[in-house]
Amino acid sequence: MTKPTDNPADPFKKALAEATKVLADDAELGVSYSVDPPGLTDDAVRLPQVSRRMTRDEVLLARGTADAYALRHKYHDGATHARYRPSGQIACELYEAMEMARCEAVGARVMPGTAGNIDAMIAAEAARKGYAQAREASEVPLAVAAGYIVRHLATGRPLPKGAAQAMELWRGFIEEQAGPALDGIDASLGDQAAFARLSRQVIADLGYADQLGDDPDADQNDEEDNSAETEDEAPEEYGEEESQDSDEADASPEQSQDEMQDAAQAHVNPDDIDDMEMGEETELPDGEAPREPPPPAPPSEADPDYKIFSAGFDEEIGAQDLAEPAELERLRAYLDQQLDPLKGAVGRLANKLQRRLQAQQNRSWEFDREEGILDAGRLARVVANPTTPLSFKVEKDTEFRDTVVTLLLDNSGSMRGRPISIAAICADVLARTLERCHVKVEILGFTTRAWKGGQSREQWLAEGRPQSPGRLNDLRHIVYKNADAPWRRARENLGLMMKEGLLKENIDGEALEWAHKRMLMRPEARKILMVISDGAPVDDSTLSVNAANYLEKHLRDVIAMVERRKAVELIAIGIGHDVTRYYQRAVTITDVEQLAGAMTEQLAALFDKDPRARARIFGIRKAS
Repeated sequence: MTKPTDNPADPFKKALAEATKVLADDAELGVSYSVDPPGLTDDAVRLPQVSRRMTRDEVLLARGTADAYALRHKYHDGATHARYRPSGQIACELYEAMEMARCEAVGARVMPGTAGNIDAMIAAEAARKGYAQAREASEVPLAVAAGYIVRHLATGRPLPKGAAQAMELWRGFIEEQAGPALDGIDASLGDQAAFARLSRQVIADLGYADQLGDDPDADQNDEEDNSAETEDEAPEEYGEEESQDSDEADASPEQSQDEMQDAAQAHVNPDDIDDMEMGEETELPDGEAPREPPPPAPPSEADPDYKIFSAGFDEEIGAQDLAEPAELERLRAYLDQQLDPLKGAVGRLANKLQRRLQAQQNRSWEFDREEGILDAGRLARVVANPTTPLSFKVEKDTEFRDTVVTLLLDNSGSMRGRPISIAAICADVLARTLERCHVKVEILGFTTRAWKGGQSREQWLAEGRPQSPGRLNDLRHIVYKNADAPWRRARENLGLMMKEGLLKENIDGEALEWAHKRMLMRPEARKILMVISDGAPVDDSTLSVNAANYLEKHLRDVIAMVERRKAVELIAIGIGHDVTRYYQRAVTITDVEQLAGAMTEQLAALFDKDPRARARIFGIRKAS
C-alpha cells in the first residue's frame, strides 16, 4: 500500500524509465527527471519533470520526450552522424533536425504507438514557441520546419496544429527548392548514411551548400578509383595491342554506349535531354534564378546588432514546474506569514482600485439617438406634441472590458528579501482585484538560470573565447499566471519567488521583448504591460566581455520599439532606481512599502478618462 507521504508520480516515473530502456534497447541507459531542458547523451536521458499532480499535459509530454529520445538512441549511430555533419551553423541545424525526424519516423513505422506520444511532444513544443500564431516564415526557424516536413512525408501523419502552421509557412519554399531530393526519403529512411547524404543534398538545394564542408564520400571514392586502376595494370590479359592503345580507347564503343545509357537513365530525365543540348545559357534563363532562402530572424527585433552567444540553454517555464506542489504550498504560507501586517494596507488599496473601476462600469447612456432603446423619460413630449419624433438611447461601452494586463516582475538577486515579497503579494492582490472587474491579468518573472554565465559561458570557453559574443548567460523566463488562468489556480505559484536560489541576474531587454511578444498574441483590444524592477540590467558574464552599456542599450532599444509601435501601453515602477530615464511613463519609489500604492494608482490612472489625471500620476514626459 502506498504511503500518504509518497509522491504519487513516482510509480509512473519508474514505469516510464523502464519502458524507455526497453524501447531504446539499452538496459544500462540512465533515465532522470529534471526542470532543466530535456536532453540525451550516449548513456543517459533527461526527461521533463512530472509533478505530484500528474496532469495530462505533463504525462503526455514526458512520454513523448521519452519515446523520441529512446528512438534516437536506438536508430542513431554517432560515428555516421559525425562523418556527414556539415560545418556551418544553419546547415548543422537543418542536418540535426532532419536526423531527429528520421529516427522518430522509423520508430513510428515499427511501433505505431510511439507516434501519438511524439505528436504530444511536438504539440507542446509548438505551443511553447507560439508557432500557431506565426504568420510569416521568418517567425519559424527553417530547421524546425524542415524537420516537420521530413516527419510528415515519412509517416504520412498530420502534424499538430502549431507544428502544421510552422510547416506550411516554409513548405512552398522547401518543396520548390529541394522537392526532388525529398522524394527519396522513403528509400533512405532505414539507412542512416544514405539519409545523411540525402540531407546534405537538401541543405545544398536550400542554398547552404557553402556550409556543408568537405564531401565525406570523396576519400572513399578516390580509394575505389585507385583500387580499380591497380587491378587494370595487367596488359597481358587484354593483349599487347590493347595495352598500347589504352590511352586512346579505354573501352569498346558498345560498352561506352551502354554506360552512357545507364547513366542517363539514373540521373537524367529524358524530357531534359534536349534542354541540356541547348547549352548552359538555356539552363538558367533571365528572371528564373533560384530564390535565396530568407535570412534567419535576428535575435532581437528592436536591435538587429544585438547578439546572443547561445539560446540553446534558455528556458520559458511555468512556476509549477520549478518546485513540487508541497514546496509551493510551504513557500506560499511563508509569503503570507511574512506579509500579514501589509495585507490590510494592500487590501484597502485594492478595494479603492475596484471601486474606481466599478464606478466607470456603472451604466451610462447616450440620448437623442435615432435607434436603440426607447427613452421613456421623454415620452411626455410626444404626448404633448404628437409631431415630436420618438427619442432613443444607447448604452455606452465600458472602455476596459476588453483589456489584458501583464505584470513583469524583476526576479534578480537584488530583489531578495522584502522587495520580492511585497512585489509577489501586490501582484497577487491586483490579479484578484482586476479579475473581479473582468480584466485578465498575466504575471511573469525574469531571471537567469545561473550566476556567472552558466552553460552558455562554458560553451564560449570551450570554443576559445571568441570576441564580442553578445549575451552570455542562460535566461529563465517564468510564467506565474497565464492570462486565461483563474487567480485561484495560480495563487500558490507566486510563493515560488520565496524559493532560495531562484533570484539571480537580470537581463531586462530580452524579458521585456518576450512579454511584449506574448501580449501581441492576445486577442484583447487593449494591452497594458507594467514592469517592476529595482535596477538597470546586470549580468556579470555578459558585461565582462562586451561593452559596459551593452544590456542597457538593448533595454532602451526595446522600450523605444514598444512605445513606437503603440500596440501595448507600457508603464514601469522603479524600486529605489530611477526608471524614468528609460520609460516614458514611469514612477520611482524610494521605499518598497510604497509599491502597493504605486501599482494601484498607476493602474487606476490608466483607466481614468481625464488625461490630466493620468499625466499627474505617471509624471509623463514627452519623448525626446
